[in-house]
Amino acid sequence: MGIYSQQLPQLGNRPFITDGGLETILCFQQHIDLPHFAAYDLLRDQQGYERLYDYYTTYTKLAQQYGVGIVLETPTWRANPDWARLIGDSPETLEQLNRQAVKLLEQIRDEYETEHTTVLISGNLGPRGDGYTPSKLMTEDEAKDYHSTQIATFADTNVDMLAALTLNYVDEAIGITRAAQEHDLPVAISFTVETDGKLPNGESLQRVITEVDAATDQGPAYYMINCAHPTHFEHLFKAGGDWLQRIRGLRGNASCLSHAELDESETLDDGNPVAFGCELEELRRLSSHLTVLGGCCGTDHRHIEEVCKHIVH
Repeated sequence: MGIYSQQLPQLGNRPFITDGGLETILCFQQHIDLPHFAAYDLLRDQQGYERLYDYYTTYTKLAQQYGVGIVLETPTWRANPDWARLIGDSPETLEQLNRQAVKLLEQIRDEYETEHTTVLISGNLGPRGDGYTPSKLMTEDEAKDYHSTQIATFADTNVDMLAALTLNYVDEAIGITRAAQEHDLPVAISFTVETDGKLPNGESLQRVITEVDAATDQGPAYYMINCAHPTHFEHLFKAGGDWLQRIRGLRGNASCLSHAELDESETLDDGNPVAFGCELEELRRLSSHLTVLGGCCGTDHRHIEEVCKHIVH
């Protein structure tokens, strides 16, 4: 159980940042060959550990500089059983690497947390299938059983919360939420959307959030949107509605391209960092309860520093 598990500080009014697009930075900027886009692979040796340490401390130092909090996600988006099996990891090795991921962020918190910069450790879960396309569809119960393996490991560490990123259908979100409830850990559920602001299967974000809340007695601590450019979902916030109050976090892509276009791209589209900061500031103006702002694919420290400049007044 983590330091902040019983009362997540981002549920108040203080702004928090996140890191950027971990996997895209490692692959496209640092030219590291990640098996199946799995950043947790770097935790196997000291060189990889230090590379991840340097990555995360870059963003933690930004949080210190601007006096904001930071939510650090473990590099475990792919560290679940099916992906580990493809990589060749046994269940025992997978558990060990998930634990090592938490220890890495604990070290950073011990070194960098201050009175003005709260550092939260979030156990990061990814989808069982592809993040862009609904695949390996599960029932709610199947999803709960599947993700319980990783969640049980996190529950035996000092994570403050869980965050399930890049989910693209409702049943998996419900299953993850129920598993988190069973292990008494707060969870943020983050959906990805297409250029029209809808999930890849065509469902509306409002509908799936309502369904998850109804099925889990408002189980998620809050919801997020990630792996989409701010222009893909800004119309939802301009339209307004009480349901938007359940969304507290945004992790935007740098690129305006669709998921299909990003999948086919051989180069990194890092967009416009200054515009990115302005776009997230505008969304926070429309919805003042948005407290967790950061990046996803294609974003790096430049994008997050622009976010800091725009949310600190």
